[in-house]
Amino acid sequence: MTAVPDQRATAVPSGDAGQAAQEDLRTLFGQSIAVFASLVGPTHVVEAANPAFFAAIGEERARIGVPVAELLPELAGQGFITLLDQVYRTGEAYTGRDARIVLGTGPQAREAFFDFTYEPRRDLDGTVTGIRVIGVEITQVKHAQRLMAEHRAMLEQIARQAPLAEVLDGMARCIENLAPDQVLVSVLLADADGRHLRHGAAPSLPEFYNQAIDGIATGEGVGSCGTAAHRREPVIVTDIAVDPFWADFRELAERAGLAACWSMPILARDGGLLGTFAMYHRTPRVPQDTDLALARVFADTAALAIERHRVEQAKTAAEARAREAHEDLARAVRAERQLRAEAEQRAATAAELADRIRAAAAAQAARPHPEHCQLGGVQGCSASAKIKIADSWGDSAWGCDAHVEEAILNVRSVFIASEELGGLAAYVSR
Repeated sequence: MTAVPDQRATAVPSGDAGQAAQEDLRTLFGQSIAVFASLVGPTHVVEAANPAFFAAIGEERARIGVPVAELLPELAGQGFITLLDQVYRTGEAYTGRDARIVLGTGPQAREAFFDFTYEPRRDLDGTVTGIRVIGVEITQVKHAQRLMAEHRAMLEQIARQAPLAEVLDGMARCIENLAPDQVLVSVLLADADGRHLRHGAAPSLPEFYNQAIDGIATGEGVGSCGTAAHRREPVIVTDIAVDPFWADFRELAERAGLAACWSMPILARDGGLLGTFAMYHRTPRVPQDTDLALARVFADTAALAIERHRVEQAKTAAEARAREAHEDLARAVRAERQLRAEAEQRAATAAELADRIRAAAAAQAARPHPEHCQLGGVQGCSASAKIKIADSWGDSAWGCDAHVEEAILNVRSVFIASEELGGLAAYVSR
């Protein structure tokens, strides 16, 4: 519903015919979703407009007979009044595409997008007498395009395994920026047992609130999120001040300036609880279908991110266990080799000692010596004395092969240094 630039509109009849034509236009655009306004004179006085026009600019400003600059003063700095002046002066229509406009001021200001045409109105002489404004608001289309772009970006983040906290924080900020009304987003993550919810992301909520909510139990009546997690279904609280689910958290919510909370469970493909996705509002509010659709889209996206994160965590943990098991096996192999080497060394030492004992016995066999072993202790030993041994203190004794070997093994340190351990005499009298 736009005019082609550089083409003059057909002249409008004057008098009753002209009024009839204007009535026809009002009738044509009266109930249309297209924005229509008829402006007259060089100051662009609003002569007529349809409900869609006033709905776009705000119903509280629905009046005619005033210049556009007075009705919509915020347009002056955005170039739209200048364009009206240009069309009125030149008589050439102007068509704008994807035009961004900020309507209203302060907290009530909103961003909107329009496709529109400024079309000159002429009398029978061809003189421009006013301008028709015809347009279609495409704000929802633009927001949908931005939403899809942001959604694709988040999916790409998930695909490249960006940190979960980064994905969830970005998702929360995206929704807060795209939502037509002020909204504060929170994502809570379920513990492995599904009994508690932990902080995941909430970039616009006060820190004291996030700390207080971190670790809340899942259960019936535990706020919006605890109840949604327990029920595995959305929980819509439109007025926190009076809702029984918020009895234990009402004062906390009041301190944080929160008046409504819509929570949706984040579920895994097998139905398991992954967390909750919540949209808070500063004033009591009932969700629209678009709000719930937005929440579902991002709850599903959050589920994908959380599941992917858990898979990566499980993979990392499995790899760590495998490395630990391999290291344990390697340590066990090294220990076994060391023990084997020590056993072989002990065997070699024992064999060498046995050889020395046999050699000593053979050397001393021809020398005079007691008949029986002197190393048997108080129990005595009836075995033949074969070998004479001595320590560094000058003590000596004769013994059998077995007791000589035992004495060498047990009294050997005495030969080295320590008098406290006792010498051979102490061993003989043991």
